[in-house]
Amino acid sequence: MHGNANPFRFRREPAPSIVRQAAQRYATSHRNVADAPGDEKLMALKRRQFLQASMVGLAAAVLPSTGQAETTPVRTLRIALLHLAPLPGDLTHNRRLVETAVTAAAGLGATWIITPELCITGYTFADRIGTEWIVPQPDLWMTQFCRLVARLRVTVFLSHPERDRHSRKLHNTVFAIAPDGRIVGKHRKINTLRVGSEAWSSPGEQATVVPVPPFKNVGMLICADASSKEMARSFKTQGAELLVSSAAWAPGHHGPNGEWERCTNETGLPLLVCNRTGPDRTLDFSKAETVVVKDGQRLLSLSSERSAIFTIEWDLQTQNLARREYQTVYL
Repeated sequence: MHGNANPFRFRREPAPSIVRQAAQRYATSHRNVADAPGDEKLMALKRRQFLQASMVGLAAAVLPSTGQAETTPVRTLRIALLHLAPLPGDLTHNRRLVETAVTAAAGLGATWIITPELCITGYTFADRIGTEWIVPQPDLWMTQFCRLVARLRVTVFLSHPERDRHSRKLHNTVFAIAPDGRIVGKHRKINTLRVGSEAWSSPGEQATVVPVPPFKNVGMLICADASSKEMARSFKTQGAELLVSSAAWAPGHHGPNGEWERCTNETGLPLLVCNRTGPDRTLDFSKAETVVVKDGQRLLSLSSERSAIFTIEWDLQTQNLARREYQTVYL
């Protein structure tokens, strides 16, 4: 099932643009206060205070109330899946895209945000920009990004290449960043391709389970890691409660073919897969799917040919979708 072809209701969310307009008005008012004389200054200050209150009201209008028991269970988690189209080798563009998407997702009320595989580099990048720039993490940009995460008070699963401090090997890695900006764990892709676009990366050595509130343990995967039965068993043994995967897995002859579904059957755990979109130099991801899977069945299967944010509500008690609705915001 693609996009609104599934039984879940589809809704485009225009509210972020409204919030941006209010933010611009607030910023203009903020600048004008210092320059306004006498009564005009007082009026400008009142206008600024009014706009501040308006911003709070707009935020409340954007986000559905979690206090309405008839529509939303008491304990839910709003999760944003960043279905992005990074450009191969354009670090500046891709970093800005991720920053914009994370900020927008936080504005939608998401407290968990998942990025696709290699969202900072694009899939095929090494022959264009090399790999010498890859350093042990966090580097300067990731440090600044962690500060952004802390300001937004969200949890982010960020895909970013890294160099091991000791072995100097390069890894395709996902980092778990807590709402205070700390990196609380990471997973290095195990099932890497030794030729082609992924030849630059060395495989990781173990399945990673990390405490990420509100869960005691979250299993982290990258793309084809989902095809490993050994990893699935390891997640179960380590007490994982939920699986999260960044992916850059295009449809086609070598596309996903039941791996995600089998992984959930092997573990008995739900799996959230954040895939990417858009053309790359060697593959076209425009039809790739971001999915939510449980008990061998896809609960959601979402795609977009342009960068988009999909937000879902997750019921922490039933470990299932809290509502038969998701939101889509295009970037």
